[in-house]
Amino acid sequence: MEGYGARLPYQPNTTPDGGVEIDPDKLADLTIDCLDELHRQVRATDLTIAAVAGCTFWHSFLGIGENGRPTLPILHLLDTRSASEVPRVLDSHASTGCVPHSSYWPAKLLWLAKNRPAEYGATRFWLSFPEYLFYKLFGRAHASTSMVSGSGLWNQNANDYDDGVLAHLQLDRRTLAPVAELDQPACGLSPEFAQMWPAFDKIPWYPLLGDGACDSAGSGAIGAHRFALMVGTTGALRAVLEQPRIEIPPGLFCYRLDPKRFVVGGALSNGGDIYAWMKRTLALPKDLEARLESAVPGAHGLTVLPFFSGERSPYWRSDLRAAIAGLTLATEPFHILHAALESDALRFRDVYRIMSASLKAPSEILASGGALLGSPAWTQMMADALARPLTVCTEPEASSRGAALWALEQTGAIAEIGALAASTGATFQPREEFEPVYERLLNDQHALYRKLYES
Repeated sequence: MEGYGARLPYQPNTTPDGGVEIDPDKLADLTIDCLDELHRQVRATDLTIAAVAGCTFWHSFLGIGENGRPTLPILHLLDTRSASEVPRVLDSHASTGCVPHSSYWPAKLLWLAKNRPAEYGATRFWLSFPEYLFYKLFGRAHASTSMVSGSGLWNQNANDYDDGVLAHLQLDRRTLAPVAELDQPACGLSPEFAQMWPAFDKIPWYPLLGDGACDSAGSGAIGAHRFALMVGTTGALRAVLEQPRIEIPPGLFCYRLDPKRFVVGGALSNGGDIYAWMKRTLALPKDLEARLESAVPGAHGLTVLPFFSGERSPYWRSDLRAAIAGLTLATEPFHILHAALESDALRFRDVYRIMSASLKAPSEILASGGALLGSPAWTQMMADALARPLTVCTEPEASSRGAALWALEQTGAIAEIGALAASTGATFQPREEFEPVYERLLNDQHALYRKLYES
């Protein structure tokens, strides 16, 4: 709602060996500060809150000990230190929807057991960040099927932990969120927070959902006929499917929005962070957007592999690194940026082909995310690369909107999550004359990948 909201920035701690960590208490405190500001806004307008719902980043991972205190920091999905353990991970993609990769819990658990045995041994409960937040607010962790489904431990069709994966990791179910309690709302804040936030007490707080699932729902991409393309810090192309079972396509992920809906698609480890890195590092011109809009695809003569943080779909390799080929004395900073943004669009072209081959071509592709909303020129590149029209979702917080719609469905306020249409804006039409150019650029990218990483 307009006039309500709070935002506080944070930065993960990075290490030269690929570590990406976040202090769980600092992140929880920032979240609590935002909730405190929201409560002040609610009380100032006498608004009555019926329920609380939200979303958060998928694949977060930490542990707590007997005393409820964290035994290690949050290991972010982009933490690649566990890449060395990926060969030891059981390949359960057909059941868990998670290709063996450092993003997921199995590789991180194996890495911790080997490299941090003291912290591993002291851990009594493995959980995601939103579970830890609920533990602080209510004195008990609450988890959603959505968050657990992105761990690499969850059997998507069985809607239960995967016994084969647990056995391979020698992981006790009692150290994980109880299946029977998933998706159950918490009600009744601990005394400290009940006193702070009377308007938020004694109402249902639904366990937080995965941000990608909520982005698809919030942008109106429900059903196999609609794909959601999102570019924030990272990127993804997804579809939400309500069906009893699914055959998980090779190269794609499969998680859940909730017990009755699958989320299938391709996730890119690099998105808006590429644009941010270029702006931070290069001496770019001030009229950047105008130059991007008028630039001819491929005119820079460069081939870029945009693997600043490794890559997920379709390669699922944490060891990949970014590369730029074709530099000359005539290359300008703008050319590098232009080529880098096109290279990310080409990654979506690859993922789209896999998805459309498995799910059939959609009738509509909805685009969201701050990185795209801030650059119409980059959105046009995406439409050109996919050779499909791209309609912009103008909802400022599509993920938060998706979480709100899900809560409205749970409370019976709406019949189903797609009942309220999302706000949309311009539709970017692909320019047919550039389709062969993007095909050539993709072939060049594939060739450079083979030379560098398949030898």
